[in-house]
Amino acid sequence: MDFDSTVLAIIIGLSVFGLVRVLDGPTIWDRMLGFALFSPKVIVATVLIGIIINRTYMIDVAIIYGVLGFIGTIMIARFVERKGDV
Repeated sequence: MDFDSTVLAIIIGLSVFGLVRVLDGPTIWDRMLGFALFSPKVIVATVLIGIIINRTYMIDVAIIYGVLGFIGTIMIARFVERKGDV
């Protein structure tokens, strides 16, 4: 196992904590925190997968996921702030 694969395995292992918080969080704020923990790790994992398989378009996928993650966080915060009205 080379360095890139080892780092990818560690990132995937760490992202489990954020995913557990998203799925098991008792409040919406815990779920938002879990999403905020999970999203950057998915971006890093996507870039690492792109490096491992030698495909540069994976960086574009990571950038798009980052933008969508940011917009998703803003929309959830807006939903909670207005108590259900988007």
